[in-house]
Amino acid sequence: QVQLRESGGGLVEAGASLRLSCGGSGRTFSDLAMGWFRQAPGKEREFVGVTVWMGGSGVYWARMSDSVNGRFTISRDNAQNTVYLQMNSLIPEDTAVYYCAARSGPSSYVSDEYPYWGQGTQVTVSS
Repeated sequence: QVQLRESGGGLVEAGASLRLSCGGSGRTFSDLAMGWFRQAPGKEREFVGVTVWMGGSGVYWARMSDSVNGRFTISRDNAQNTVYLQMNSLIPEDTAVYYCAARSGPSSYVSDEYPYWGQGTQVTVSS
């Protein structure tokens, strides 16, 4: 079992930055694919970004959705069992509940392929 807990959400003005954190426990964190998703009111859950260990090359690979690419970045600190979502140049359309998720195996952009989820943290961006 993997337990995840997000923090760092809040209410900000457009153009501001926030950094979300997701702390993990329960098993080895470093080999998990870690994803960020978000869900706005009345909308389906949306992929934001993912990071996964590329064992052969010795680096972590990350991919962001087109809607946040260039504004959001994902990183991880395995020693702290934590993954981060740095969000810059926030716009009102980024308003949503943000979730981190974990899975064993390769990266995925599909929320149904992640068995482990945090409780979510609200991000609200005012215009």
